Amino acid sequence: MNAARPTLSIVVPLYNSVSTLPMLIRELGAIPVEGGSEIVLVNDGSRDATEATALELIKGCPVPAKFISLSRNFGEHNAVLAGLRASTGQFVITMDDDLQNPPSEVPKLLHTAQSEKRDVVYTAYDEKKHSAWRNFGSWFTNFLANWSIDKPKGLYLSSFRCMSRLVVDEVGKSANPYPYIDALIFQVTQNVGVVRVRHDERPSGESGYTMRALLRLWMSMLINASVMPLRIATLIGIAVSAVGFFSVVGVLINHYIHEEPLGWGSLMAALLIFSGTQLLLLGIVGEYIGRIYLRVSEKPQSVVRYRTSNAAS
Repeated sequence: MNAARPTLSIVVPLYNSVSTLPMLIRELGAIPVEGGSEIVLVNDGSRDATEATALELIKGCPVPAKFISLSRNFGEHNAVLAGLRASTGQFVITMDDDLQNPPSEVPKLLHTAQSEKRDVVYTAYDEKKHSAWRNFGSWFTNFLANWSIDKPKGLYLSSFRCMSRLVVDEVGKSANPYPYIDALIFQVTQNVGVVRVRHDERPSGESGYTMRALLRLWMSMLINASVMPLRIATLIGIAVSAVGFFSVVGVLINHYIHEEPLGWGSLMAALLIFSGTQLLLLGIVGEYIGRIYLRVSEKPQSVVRYRTSNAAS
């Protein structure tokens, strides 16, 4: 075994998590892992004392711990990618900072990945202890994923996941400023397993996920990870054009058979239908073009202000 490469790295993006950090780092540091483990914390532009608290706590952490501070809030998936690139483990587990995914369940993911020789292991829950709107957000995210990315049928997507080094290295190559990690994973592998774990109540603080963050996540999934919106726009264009064609046929039949005059209402209806369709299609195409521009203009995925590690590293 490579002594310089631990068996497991645990990557945790941090955002305003000062209340959960002490317990989180204490429990992560106490997880027994044959071959050793390391913790990688990524501060995603927190506005509270998360950074100072994390820097103090990792000094006493019994396992190697790295701390990365981003220059501003880039979003969870961007922060996770920064952590993946800094990780060195043969396997890497990503998890949230709110302790709703108990650190005590980490060995289950690692064991499943090793024993079943999986590239990726996702978690599933009998009951999620989120608020109603967060549960709806998770459900809708998975609903969109079923249609927009190459996800194995029936798989539940979760941020609590374990990846092999192969997957981590490939996913880490992405330079997209709007990454969606699960889509990147499925571009690399379909060798995916599932393990059932516990989901706890949030011990303190409030969720950092807002409706704005969820909307940004859904847009990243739909626009950056698939061409589904373009296909839907094409179908809408075909359908509306068909309606317009048959409407014109109907108007002409009424005019020549029943001698009804061609009213301005039919013309306005046709104009509204076609104008609305054009605006819809232009909006979708414009979104793609805008994001292509941002990518070719090299908008950064994230910017690391500085990084440090504890003595155990």
